[in-house]
Amino acid sequence: MIRELKTFIAIAEEGTFVRAGQRIGLTQAAVSAQMQRLEEQLGHALFIREGRTARLNPQGLNALAQAREVVRLFDDMAAQSRSRPLSGRLSLGAIASAQSRVLPRVLMHFRAQHPGVHVRVVPGVSFQLLNQVDAGELDAAIMIRPVFGLQADLAWTPLTQEPFWLLVPTALPESEDWRGVLATQPFIRYDRTSFGGRLVERFLRDACLSVQDCVEIDELDAIAQMVACGMGVSLVPQSFGKAPWPDGVRAVSLGEHTFFREIGLVTRTRSSPAPALLDLLQLIGQAYTD
Repeated sequence: MIRELKTFIAIAEEGTFVRAGQRIGLTQAAVSAQMQRLEEQLGHALFIREGRTARLNPQGLNALAQAREVVRLFDDMAAQSRSRPLSGRLSLGAIASAQSRVLPRVLMHFRAQHPGVHVRVVPGVSFQLLNQVDAGELDAAIMIRPVFGLQADLAWTPLTQEPFWLLVPTALPESEDWRGVLATQPFIRYDRTSFGGRLVERFLRDACLSVQDCVEIDELDAIAQMVACGMGVSLVPQSFGKAPWPDGVRAVSLGEHTFFREIGLVTRTRSSPAPALLDLLQLIGQAYTD
């Protein structure tokens, strides 16, 4: 929320999303996404958009002074915290794609800020991580949003959305008929016990498609390699920050039928988070926004 409030103040002072982004080092898309989240959390719009300009509406004018005060208080608290080195232990759950593509840079920056804090990264599928956060075994987790609602004492912070693609071997003749490909080729299935796999299962059911399962596995990189070897085709998400698909793989768009998995942070609301955890969560949010 503090990040969104600082962006809100920058827009109010600069007059456009573009100039505000240039000032705080964000793209226009990232600025727009932050303001959409802030307006959703507040329950009302903050701006009157006229071309490229963004002028505060009455609710925005009322919110500006409060936002400045909240940011000032937060900065004072952060300054006091920085004057005292933090120590302790944090446990962070993370799905495989977050571990390999986001956490290395996040943990490098966190280590520079808090060298006395030990971070334990716990791997797992989203359902397991959700239960571990709920049980108090993890302080937070980066995971796929479940298809069902969260418990009342758990909070969800969205980070990014990842589109699903149909992966096919390059040896397979090119075709835009993804339905025909799925119906006739061996299918490497994203594990149905995972939240991402459930999204695939729902998509196939809604599309009335019957596939020829040959393998079921939760590791996305392994799925891509199996497709490259010619074992079959698969529906997988384009993971955040992922490098190009491996040699031997072609990604086919689902067009208007594209579906997404939402990656986010789950935390407990029944306890006040430690300052070090707040810093870690902020770095994770920045890594997905930048």
